[in-house]
Formats: sequence, C-alpha cells, structure tokens
Amino acid sequence: MYPGGGAVTLVGHRANAGIVIGHMANGDMLASRARAKTGLLAWLRLVRVFQRVDRASTEYVRAHQISTAQLDVLARVGSSEGISQQRLADALLVTKGNICQLLDKMEASDLLERRPDGRVNRLFLTPKGRGLFDAVVPEHDELVVRLMSVLSEAEQDTLLRLLRKVDHALSRD
Repeated sequence: MYPGGGAVTLVGHRANAGIVIGHMANGDMLASRARAKTGLLAWLRLVRVFQRVDRASTEYVRAHQISTAQLDVLARVGSSEGISQQRLADALLVTKGNICQLLDKMEASDLLERRPDGRVNRLFLTPKGRGLFDAVVPEHDELVVRLMSVLSEAEQDTLLRLLRKVDHALSRD
C-alpha cells in the first residue's frame, strides 16, 4: 500500500522483456512509476546483457582451465608488470584476503611470482604465466569486442560515457 491508498502491481513480462505496471488508485503515483520504469528497464537490460557476456566469458576461460578471477589477474599483471599486490586488489575490487588466496593459487600453479620490494609485494608473470597471458587475454578481449560489435563505434562511445556517469554517481554514495 502506498500513501493515498493506491496499490501498485509490478509484473515481469519476458515476452517483450518489459515490465507491466498494473492497477493503481492514485494518478500521481502512476506518473511517478512511469518515470521510474525507464530506469528500472535499463537496469534490468544491463543485468541481462552482463549475464550473457559473463556467461560467454566464463565458458571461454574454463576452456583454458582458469577462472575469470585468474583471467583478471593475468590481464592486470600482464599489462602492468611489477604492480603491487594492494594496487591489484584495489583495481579488482576484492579484499586483501581474497587476493592473497587467488595469488597463492596462481603462484602454486607457476603463473606468477611475488617479489618483495620494501614493505610491498610486486607481482610478475612467470614464463608460463606470460605464455598463458599471450594466448588467452587477446582472444578474450576479441570475444568481448565481437559481442559488443552489434553497436557502432559511436554507440559504444555513448554507452561507455553513460555507464561512467552512472558509475561515478554511485561511487559517491
């Protein structure tokens, strides 16, 4: 129940990937919900697109016997040899404990090595890790580019600009 006694029924509808807004006693609430509907639909579509790209990405990396988290580490360390463990954790948005476990596993698999530098650990790919980076990361990047190629370059630029705007607004909260 909403202020003024109006009730809203929200129903997901897969046939047109939209949302149908049901009965509402209060006309003002209906107008307010209609405005919010576009943002909700955009978010739902963003989630759907992310899930589909993530599924394709996961299938790709599994074929190479690594996880998506390991791919992220390979890509970051491979493009920034000597990155500190803390900077990597910040870039991947994971906790210090999670990054330690991930790096321990990758180090045990001879994919990377930690080198102490004062009070920080610097990360470097081993020859095996470099070989995996060279084989997997460019192909993965091409996969994502191919999936996004349904949009023109101008549309991709617009999408990136809009997503940055939302990301920056949310990071201030």
